[in-house]
Amino acid sequence: MEAQCVAGITQMPRGDSGQQDGRRAASQYLQQLLLKPGRYRQSWEQYVSRERRGTINQLAVAEVIARHLWSAPRSAADDDITPHQLKDTVSRALTGRLLSRPALALFINAFGFSEHEAARLWRLWNGSASIGVMSGSHAVPVHAETEVAEVLGPRKHQTLSLHDHVYVGEDRRIDRARMLHVIEAISPGVDRIPFLCDTNVLTIEVGQGGKEVSGEVRQIGDDVYFTEILLARTLELGETITLEYWLTYRFPGDRSDPAEREFRRAVMRHAENLDMRVEFHHDHPPTQVWWAHWDGVDGGVVQREAVTLDNQYSAHRYLRSLDKTVAGFYWQWEPESKLIGAG
Repeated sequence: MEAQCVAGITQMPRGDSGQQDGRRAASQYLQQLLLKPGRYRQSWEQYVSRERRGTINQLAVAEVIARHLWSAPRSAADDDITPHQLKDTVSRALTGRLLSRPALALFINAFGFSEHEAARLWRLWNGSASIGVMSGSHAVPVHAETEVAEVLGPRKHQTLSLHDHVYVGEDRRIDRARMLHVIEAISPGVDRIPFLCDTNVLTIEVGQGGKEVSGEVRQIGDDVYFTEILLARTLELGETITLEYWLTYRFPGDRSDPAEREFRRAVMRHAENLDMRVEFHHDHPPTQVWWAHWDGVDGGVVQREAVTLDNQYSAHRYLRSLDKTVAGFYWQWEPESKLIGAG
Protein backbone atom coordinates (compact mmCIF):
# COMPACT_ATOMS: atom_id res chain seq x y z
CA MET A 1 0.00 0.00 0.00
CA GLU A 2 1.66 3.23 -1.08
CA ALA A 3 -0.15 5.62 1.23
CA GLN A 4 -0.34 4.32 4.76
CA CYS A 5 -2.24 5.89 7.60
CA VAL A 6 -0.05 6.35 10.68
CA ALA A 7 -2.88 5.23 12.90
CA GLY A 8 -4.08 1.64 13.31
CA ILE A 9 -5.79 -1.59 12.26
CA THR A 10 -8.63 -3.88 13.23
CA GLN A 11 -9.99 -7.38 13.35
CA MET A 12 -13.44 -8.44 12.22
CA PRO A 13 -16.18 -11.08 12.38
CA ARG A 14 -16.55 -13.32 9.34
CA GLY A 15 -17.46 -16.80 8.12
CA ASP A 16 -20.54 -18.95 8.58
CA SER A 17 -20.77 -18.06 12.28
CA GLY A 18 -20.92 -14.36 11.42
CA GLN A 19 -23.75 -13.60 13.83
CA GLN A 20 -22.01 -15.22 16.80
CA ASP A 21 -18.70 -13.63 15.86
CA GLY A 22 -20.47 -10.33 15.36
CA ARG A 23 -21.85 -10.36 18.89
CA ARG A 24 -18.40 -11.09 20.27
CA ALA A 25 -17.06 -8.21 18.19
CA ALA A 26 -19.83 -5.95 19.49
CA SER A 27 -18.87 -6.97 23.01
CA GLN A 28 -15.25 -6.12 22.29
CA TYR A 29 -16.17 -2.72 20.85
CA LEU A 30 -18.40 -2.10 23.87
CA GLN A 31 -15.43 -2.77 26.15
CA GLN A 32 -13.25 -0.37 24.19
CA LEU A 33 -15.88 2.38 24.38
CA LEU A 34 -16.08 1.97 28.15
CA LEU A 35 -12.29 1.94 28.54
CA LYS A 36 -11.64 4.84 26.17
CA PRO A 37 -10.87 8.01 28.18
CA GLY A 38 -13.86 10.32 28.19
CA ARG A 39 -17.38 10.60 29.52
CA TYR A 40 -18.35 6.91 29.11
CA ARG A 41 -15.42 5.82 31.24
CA GLN A 42 -16.02 8.62 33.72
CA SER A 43 -19.64 7.48 34.08
CA TRP A 44 -18.64 4.19 35.71
CA GLU A 45 -15.30 5.21 37.23
CA GLN A 46 -17.06 7.54 39.67
CA TYR A 47 -18.43 4.45 41.43
CA VAL A 48 -15.03 2.72 41.77
CA SER A 49 -13.13 2.99 45.06
CA ARG A 50 -9.98 1.23 43.85
CA GLU A 51 -9.26 1.47 40.14
CA ARG A 52 -7.42 -1.31 38.30
CA ARG A 53 -5.74 0.10 35.21
CA GLY A 54 -7.11 -1.28 31.95
CA THR A 55 -9.93 -3.17 33.70
CA ILE A 56 -13.64 -2.40 33.63
CA ASN A 57 -15.30 -2.61 37.03
CA GLN A 58 -18.45 -4.56 36.22
CA LEU A 59 -20.29 -3.61 39.39
CA ALA A 60 -19.64 0.09 38.65
CA VAL A 61 -21.04 -0.40 35.13
CA ALA A 62 -24.06 -2.13 36.69
CA GLU A 63 -24.46 0.92 38.94
CA VAL A 64 -24.70 3.21 35.87
CA ILE A 65 -27.29 0.93 34.27
CA ALA A 66 -29.31 0.62 37.49
CA ARG A 67 -29.44 4.39 37.91
CA HIS A 68 -30.59 4.72 34.31
CA LEU A 69 -33.39 2.19 34.92
CA TRP A 70 -34.50 4.03 38.06
CA SER A 71 -35.04 7.15 35.97
CA ALA A 72 -36.36 5.35 32.87
CA PRO A 73 -37.83 2.01 34.00
CA ARG A 74 -38.85 -0.57 31.43
CA SER A 75 -41.34 -2.05 33.89
CA ALA A 76 -42.37 -1.68 37.52
CA ALA A 77 -39.65 -4.17 38.52
CA ASP A 78 -36.95 -1.72 37.44
CA ASP A 79 -37.97 0.77 40.14
CA ASP A 80 -36.21 -1.29 42.81
CA ILE A 81 -33.52 -3.03 40.75
CA THR A 82 -30.04 -3.08 42.30
CA PRO A 83 -26.58 -3.06 40.67
CA HIS A 84 -25.92 -6.54 42.06
CA GLN A 85 -28.98 -7.87 40.20
CA LEU A 86 -27.52 -6.52 36.96
CA LYS A 87 -23.95 -7.70 37.49
CA ASP A 88 -24.45 -11.05 35.69
CA THR A 89 -26.00 -9.28 32.67
CA VAL A 90 -23.03 -6.89 32.57
CA SER A 91 -20.51 -9.72 32.96
CA ARG A 92 -22.04 -11.81 30.17
CA ALA A 93 -22.21 -8.78 27.86
CA LEU A 94 -18.65 -7.57 28.42
CA THR A 95 -17.03 -11.01 28.25
CA GLY A 96 -18.89 -11.86 25.05
CA ARG A 97 -20.64 -14.89 26.55
CA LEU A 98 -24.09 -13.42 25.92
CA LEU A 99 -24.84 -9.99 24.54
CA SER A 100 -28.56 -10.04 23.87
CA ARG A 101 -30.48 -7.39 21.96
CA PRO A 102 -32.15 -6.01 25.14
CA ALA A 103 -28.78 -5.93 26.93
CA LEU A 104 -27.10 -4.01 24.12
CA ALA A 105 -29.99 -1.53 24.00
CA LEU A 106 -29.65 -1.10 27.75
CA PHE A 107 -25.93 -0.25 27.47
CA ILE A 108 -26.56 2.20 24.63
CA ASN A 109 -29.31 4.02 26.52
CA ALA A 110 -27.60 4.00 29.93
CA PHE A 111 -24.28 5.39 28.68
CA GLY A 112 -25.74 7.60 25.97
CA PHE A 113 -23.46 6.41 23.18
CA SER A 114 -23.39 8.73 20.18
CA GLU A 115 -25.53 7.99 17.15
CA HIS A 116 -22.62 6.71 15.04
CA GLU A 117 -21.26 4.59 17.92
CA ALA A 118 -24.65 3.03 18.57
CA ALA A 119 -25.14 2.30 14.87
CA ARG A 120 -21.72 0.69 14.73
CA LEU A 121 -22.55 -1.50 17.75
CA TRP A 122 -25.75 -2.71 16.07
CA ARG A 123 -23.95 -3.44 12.78
CA LEU A 124 -21.37 -5.48 14.65
CA TRP A 125 -24.05 -7.26 16.68
CA ASN A 126 -25.87 -8.21 13.48
CA GLY A 127 -22.71 -9.81 12.10
CA SER A 128 -21.68 -7.25 9.48
CA ALA A 129 -18.44 -8.30 7.78
CA SER A 130 -17.75 -4.71 6.71
CA ILE A 131 -16.65 -3.59 10.16
CA GLY A 132 -14.12 -4.86 12.67
CA VAL A 133 -12.66 -4.12 16.09
CA MET A 134 -9.09 -4.23 17.33
CA SER A 135 -7.73 -4.41 20.88
CA GLY A 136 -4.38 -2.62 20.93
CA SER A 137 -2.01 -1.13 23.49
CA HIS A 138 -0.32 2.03 22.32
CA ALA A 139 0.90 3.83 19.19
CA VAL A 140 4.28 2.91 17.75
CA PRO A 141 5.93 3.95 14.48
CA VAL A 142 5.87 1.76 11.39
CA HIS A 143 9.13 -0.15 10.93
CA ALA A 144 11.66 0.24 8.16
CA GLU A 145 10.40 0.09 4.60
CA THR A 146 12.33 -3.10 3.81
CA GLU A 147 10.69 -4.97 6.70
CA VAL A 148 7.21 -3.77 5.73
CA ALA A 149 7.82 -4.49 2.04
CA GLU A 150 8.64 -8.12 2.86
CA VAL A 151 5.21 -8.51 4.46
CA LEU A 152 3.30 -6.63 1.76
CA GLY A 153 4.95 -8.45 -1.13
CA PRO A 154 5.01 -7.21 -4.75
CA ARG A 155 2.99 -4.06 -5.42
CA LYS A 156 -0.27 -4.83 -7.25
CA HIS A 157 -1.98 -1.43 -7.27
CA GLN A 158 -1.19 2.25 -7.27
CA THR A 159 -2.93 5.18 -5.62
CA LEU A 160 -4.54 7.67 -8.01
CA SER A 161 -6.09 9.84 -5.30
CA LEU A 162 -6.50 9.82 -1.56
CA HIS A 163 -8.89 11.94 0.49
CA ASP A 164 -8.64 12.03 4.30
CA HIS A 165 -11.33 13.83 6.31
CA VAL A 166 -10.39 13.73 9.99
CA TYR A 167 -12.63 14.84 12.85
CA VAL A 168 -11.22 16.08 16.17
CA GLY A 169 -13.84 15.92 18.91
CA GLU A 170 -14.94 18.29 21.64
CA ASP A 171 -12.58 16.47 24.03
CA ARG A 172 -9.67 17.46 21.72
CA ARG A 173 -8.99 13.84 20.73
CA ILE A 174 -8.91 12.59 17.14
CA ASP A 175 -12.25 10.82 17.03
CA ARG A 176 -12.83 9.43 13.52
CA ALA A 177 -11.84 9.76 9.89
CA ARG A 178 -13.46 9.12 6.52
CA MET A 179 -11.14 7.97 3.75
CA LEU A 180 -11.74 7.90 -0.02
CA HIS A 181 -9.04 5.96 -1.84
CA VAL A 182 -8.99 5.63 -5.64
CA ILE A 183 -6.70 2.83 -6.78
CA GLU A 184 -5.63 1.38 -10.13
CA ALA A 185 -4.61 -2.24 -10.65
CA ILE A 186 -1.08 -2.58 -12.03
CA SER A 187 -1.35 -6.35 -12.22
CA PRO A 188 -4.28 -8.64 -13.11
CA GLY A 189 -6.65 -10.11 -10.55
CA VAL A 190 -6.43 -7.50 -7.75
CA ASP A 191 -9.19 -8.34 -5.26
CA ARG A 192 -7.78 -6.75 -2.09
CA ILE A 193 -5.42 -4.09 -0.80
CA PRO A 194 -3.22 -4.19 2.31
CA PHE A 195 -3.99 -2.05 5.33
CA LEU A 196 -1.13 -1.31 7.71
CA CYS A 197 -1.19 0.96 10.77
CA ASP A 198 -0.43 1.15 14.48
CA THR A 199 -2.95 0.46 17.22
CA ASN A 200 -4.52 3.86 17.87
CA VAL A 201 -7.36 2.81 15.57
CA LEU A 202 -10.33 1.21 17.30
CA THR A 203 -12.43 0.19 14.28
CA ILE A 204 -12.29 0.16 10.51
CA GLU A 205 -15.50 -0.02 8.49
CA VAL A 206 -15.59 -0.34 4.72
CA GLY A 207 -18.24 1.22 2.49
CA GLN A 208 -18.31 1.97 -1.24
CA GLY A 209 -15.94 -0.23 -3.21
CA GLY A 210 -15.20 -2.50 -0.27
CA LYS A 211 -16.56 -5.95 0.49
CA GLU A 212 -15.19 -6.65 3.95
CA VAL A 213 -12.12 -6.56 6.15
CA SER A 214 -10.04 -9.71 6.09
CA GLY A 215 -10.27 -11.78 9.26
CA GLU A 216 -6.54 -12.44 9.21
CA VAL A 217 -4.48 -9.97 11.24
CA ARG A 218 -0.70 -10.22 11.34
CA GLN A 219 1.66 -8.43 13.68
CA ILE A 220 4.70 -6.69 12.22
CA GLY A 221 7.15 -5.83 14.97
CA ASP A 222 5.89 -4.15 18.12
CA ASP A 223 2.21 -3.22 18.03
CA VAL A 224 2.05 -2.70 14.28
CA TYR A 225 -0.62 -4.74 12.54
CA PHE A 226 -1.45 -5.72 9.00
CA THR A 227 -4.66 -6.93 7.41
CA GLU A 228 -6.38 -6.59 4.04
CA ILE A 229 -9.49 -4.84 2.74
CA LEU A 230 -11.32 -7.05 0.25
CA LEU A 231 -12.63 -5.14 -2.76
CA ALA A 232 -16.21 -5.24 -4.01
CA ARG A 233 -14.96 -6.58 -7.35
CA THR A 234 -11.76 -7.98 -8.79
CA LEU A 235 -9.74 -5.49 -10.83
CA GLU A 236 -7.96 -6.43 -14.01
CA LEU A 237 -4.89 -4.59 -15.24
CA GLY A 238 -5.61 -0.86 -15.61
CA GLU A 239 -9.03 -0.95 -13.95
CA THR A 240 -9.84 1.45 -11.12
CA ILE A 241 -12.11 1.50 -8.09
CA THR A 242 -13.02 4.04 -5.40
CA LEU A 243 -12.74 2.61 -1.90
CA GLU A 244 -14.42 4.30 1.04
CA TYR A 245 -13.72 3.42 4.65
CA TRP A 246 -14.11 4.93 8.11
CA LEU A 247 -11.75 4.74 11.07
CA THR A 248 -12.45 5.41 14.72
CA TYR A 249 -9.73 6.05 17.28
CA ARG A 250 -8.94 5.47 20.95
CA PHE A 251 -6.38 8.08 21.94
CA PRO A 252 -5.80 8.25 25.73
CA GLY A 253 -6.24 12.02 25.92
CA ASP A 254 -2.69 13.17 26.73
CA ARG A 255 -2.51 16.65 25.23
CA SER A 256 1.24 16.77 25.82
CA ASP A 257 1.78 13.73 23.55
CA PRO A 258 2.66 14.89 20.02
CA ALA A 259 1.06 11.73 18.58
CA GLU A 260 -2.33 12.99 19.82
CA ARG A 261 -1.88 16.35 18.12
CA GLU A 262 -1.13 15.27 14.57
CA PHE A 263 -2.47 13.41 11.57
CA ARG A 264 0.05 12.22 8.98
CA ARG A 265 0.34 10.14 5.85
CA ALA A 266 3.41 8.01 5.31
CA VAL A 267 4.00 7.32 1.61
CA MET A 268 6.40 4.43 1.09
CA ARG A 269 6.59 4.63 -2.70
CA HIS A 270 4.41 7.06 -4.64
CA ALA A 271 0.90 8.46 -4.32
CA GLU A 272 -0.95 11.07 -6.33
CA ASN A 273 -3.62 13.62 -5.43
CA LEU A 274 -3.59 13.66 -1.65
CA ASP A 275 -6.40 15.79 -0.23
CA MET A 276 -6.25 16.05 3.57
CA ARG A 277 -8.69 17.87 5.81
CA VAL A 278 -8.68 18.01 9.61
CA GLU A 279 -11.87 19.41 11.12
CA PHE A 280 -11.89 20.64 14.72
CA HIS A 281 -14.85 21.04 17.06
CA HIS A 282 -16.17 24.60 16.81
CA ASP A 283 -16.05 25.09 20.59
CA HIS A 284 -12.43 23.98 20.90
CA PRO A 285 -10.24 25.02 17.98
CA PRO A 286 -6.45 24.76 18.43
CA THR A 287 -4.37 27.87 19.00
CA GLN A 288 -2.03 27.00 16.12
CA VAL A 289 -1.94 24.52 13.21
CA TRP A 290 0.98 23.66 10.91
CA TRP A 291 1.30 21.71 7.68
CA ALA A 292 4.57 19.80 7.90
CA HIS A 293 6.93 17.22 6.43
CA TRP A 294 8.76 14.81 8.73
CA ASP A 295 12.09 13.02 8.37
CA GLY A 296 10.40 9.62 8.16
CA VAL A 297 7.91 8.27 10.69
CA ASP A 298 10.54 8.31 13.45
CA GLY A 299 12.18 11.64 12.63
CA GLY A 300 11.40 15.22 13.49
CA VAL A 301 9.77 17.98 11.47
CA VAL A 302 12.01 19.11 8.62
CA GLN A 303 9.70 21.70 7.12
CA ARG A 304 6.53 23.39 8.34
CA GLU A 305 4.08 26.11 7.38
CA ALA A 306 1.49 27.82 9.58
CA VAL A 307 -2.12 27.18 8.52
CA THR A 308 -5.24 29.29 9.13
CA LEU A 309 -8.48 27.44 9.80
CA ASP A 310 -11.42 28.11 7.49
CA ASN A 311 -14.92 29.09 8.64
CA GLN A 312 -15.70 25.42 9.29
CA TYR A 313 -12.74 25.16 11.69
CA SER A 314 -10.87 22.98 9.24
CA ALA A 315 -7.30 22.81 7.99
CA HIS A 316 -6.98 21.69 4.38
CA ARG A 317 -4.14 20.82 2.01
CA TYR A 318 -3.95 19.30 -1.47
CA LEU A 319 -0.78 17.77 -2.93
CA ARG A 320 -0.46 16.71 -6.54
CA SER A 321 1.95 13.90 -5.71
CA LEU A 322 4.04 12.45 -2.89
CA ASP A 323 7.14 10.26 -3.06
CA LYS A 324 8.66 8.46 -0.09
CA THR A 325 7.69 11.06 2.46
CA VAL A 326 5.66 11.71 5.60
CA ALA A 327 3.33 14.72 5.52
CA GLY A 328 0.36 16.03 7.43
CA PHE A 329 -0.94 18.45 10.03
CA TYR A 330 0.01 18.97 13.65
CA TRP A 331 -1.44 21.46 16.11
CA GLN A 332 -1.17 23.08 19.50
CA TRP A 333 -3.84 23.50 22.17
CA GLU A 334 -4.39 26.24 24.72
CA PRO A 335 -2.12 25.54 27.74
CA GLU A 336 -3.83 23.36 30.35
CA SER A 337 -3.44 26.02 33.04
CA LYS A 338 -5.42 28.53 30.97
CA LEU A 339 -8.13 25.97 30.26
CA ILE A 340 -8.54 25.29 33.97
CA GLY A 341 -8.53 29.00 34.76
CA ALA A 342 -11.16 29.66 32.12
CA GLY A 343 -13.48 27.02 33.62
